[in-house]
Formats: sequence, C-alpha cells, structure tokens
Amino acid sequence: MIIDKLPLLVAIAFQTTVDSRQISLYTLHNGDITMQVTNFGARTVSLFTPDRTGKYEDIVLGYPDIKSYLYNKGERFLGCVVGRYANRIANGKFTLNANEYALPLNSGGQTLHGGIRGFDNVVWNVDSVSENEITFSYISADGEEGFPGELRVVMTYLLTENSEFKITYKATASKTTVVNLSHHSFFNLKGEGNGTIENHILTLNASRITAVNEALIPTGNLMPVENTPFDFRTPHAIGERINENHEQLKFGSGYDHNWILDCKSIDEPAATVYEPESGRELLVYTDQPGIQFYSGNHFYGTVEGKYGKRHNRRESFALETQKFPDSPNHPDFPSTTLNVGETYQQTCIYKFNTK
Repeated sequence: MIIDKLPLLVAIAFQTTVDSRQISLYTLHNGDITMQVTNFGARTVSLFTPDRTGKYEDIVLGYPDIKSYLYNKGERFLGCVVGRYANRIANGKFTLNANEYALPLNSGGQTLHGGIRGFDNVVWNVDSVSENEITFSYISADGEEGFPGELRVVMTYLLTENSEFKITYKATASKTTVVNLSHHSFFNLKGEGNGTIENHILTLNASRITAVNEALIPTGNLMPVENTPFDFRTPHAIGERINENHEQLKFGSGYDHNWILDCKSIDEPAATVYEPESGRELLVYTDQPGIQFYSGNHFYGTVEGKYGKRHNRRESFALETQKFPDSPNHPDFPSTTLNVGETYQQTCIYKFNTK
C-alpha cells in the first residue's frame, strides 16, 4: 500500500497529556491522500498527495513533535481548527442582546481566532476513528475566552475515495452566542519547505473583498476587486501583483483578506490553486459566504518544520472558509449569531487533483 511507503511521523512524538487529557497522533488514508492528525487543536499535521508523476510530498506545514505545538515555537495556527470565532473581532468587544462582551486581546489590540486559548490550544475528544475518518468533539464552557454560553462542537474529518479532505462542523449553545469556525492548514503544493508559493496559480470565485484598516479589521466597505491586485476571478500567479502599491496590500503585508464569494452552491469551487511544476491542484468547496486567503507573509525562517527545512515567508498559503471577520460588530454582514435551539453547521472540502 502507498501508506507503507510514506515517511510518516512517529506517533510517540505526539504522545503526552495536557490537563490530564491524552494527546495522540492518528493516520488516515483514502484515495490518493494520506493524512496525520492530532487531537491537540484537531490539527492536520501532515498531508501526502502525489504529483503528476506519482511522487508523494507532504503539502502542509507542521512540526515534528507535540512540544513544538505546545510551546508555540513558531506559527501558532498550523493545521488547526480555529474558534470559537475565526478571524478578528475589533478591540475584542461585541454586543449581543444588549450585553457587551469583552474578549482577551491577542493580536495588535484585537481578538484573533478565538483568543489566547482558542480551540487550537485545547485537547479535543476523539469520539470515533476509522481508516479514513475521525470525529472530534469539544465542549467550550460558558464564559470561556469571554464568549457567552456553553458551546458543544462536533467535527468530522473524512477522506473520500475521490481524494477529498471533507470537514463538517456542528455546534449548539446553551445561550445566545457567536460562532465562526474554520480550518487553518498552511499549504505548499510543492511540499513543505520546497520553496515559494508565489508561482502557484490562484483562482477565487469572488468579485469583492471586505476592505480592512491598518489593524486588519473590516471598515464596512465591500470593495470591488475589478482593476485591483485582488481580482482572481481569472487565474493569476499569487506573486504576480503581491508587491503592487495598493493600500490593502500594505495593510496585510501581502494578501490577508476575506473574499466575498459569488458561489451559488457548495458544488461550485470557491477557490482553485494550481502548482505548475508538480501538477498538483487544490480545489476548495464551501457553504460559507467568505474565504480568507493568506499568503504566508509573516513567516521569518526562524523555525524548522517536519523535515529540517525552515518555514519561510510566502512559502505557504491558507484558504479559510468562514463568515466575515468582525461580523458581530457589522449588522449588515452575514450573521454569526447562534441562538438556543439552533444548530451551527458548516461543510468545507479540500479536493486534490493533478494535471
């Protein structure tokens, strides 16, 4: 089997306990994909796919052992689920049912990806696991990181025979709250540590972005992408316009923005990325209204990944399916409010091809 020939991470490097809860590493396989995940932050640690010649590479960034994740030696959000609120909330504050809530600030005076101890920094329960599927659950206590209500989350990672990595989320709350979950793998379709992603060809099915200020908080302006470096409605290399003199690029030090999707259904790709040297192609499908494209602008080559190669600037990208940043403070944005008796649901699919 293909799985027997891959340089998989050794499970013992991920065995420890946090808050008396066991952390482990799990290996899944189906189609042309082999993936390793840990229940610490429900992280994707490695993901192997073939190039057009059948050669396999691990195309997501990660660390070789659990200690590197626990002590945040580099990028905190490698491969994890982010929540209770993916992306940013301005000044860590929002009002819900006339009550103001204050969250811990962890990014330039804002709350990013759930706060100081978000869903990426907790040990998830493993409810079930098989050769190609794993189901996680987590109960976020009322008041955790300042958010109201106990939130019960169930999340499944499924590898399909069509070489898809499918993520489904469900959540219910004991009080009215806000929820915006997402997956945060950093991809390089050449393989981790194998050079720039600026030659990757990106297509985004989106005609507007949520324009941001210097703190990357939405201004409320839904900026048309036409005649700007943000227009990926037709394919462009990621690096083709990334250094142009555009205010939004300066604010993000490159691309770090939410695109407002024009997709009419989950059957229509929200994003496509093609890497011409290897022939690998990634398609992203979602039922969410937005996708955050981040071009890996803040990696500084100070930390090594799984294979002794450093994580360098613009050598990875993230495509995070989500609702909009700071939605609780923008009534005209798609609502992230979850009421008692309702169920939050989301599906995201990363599909891998070669051509």
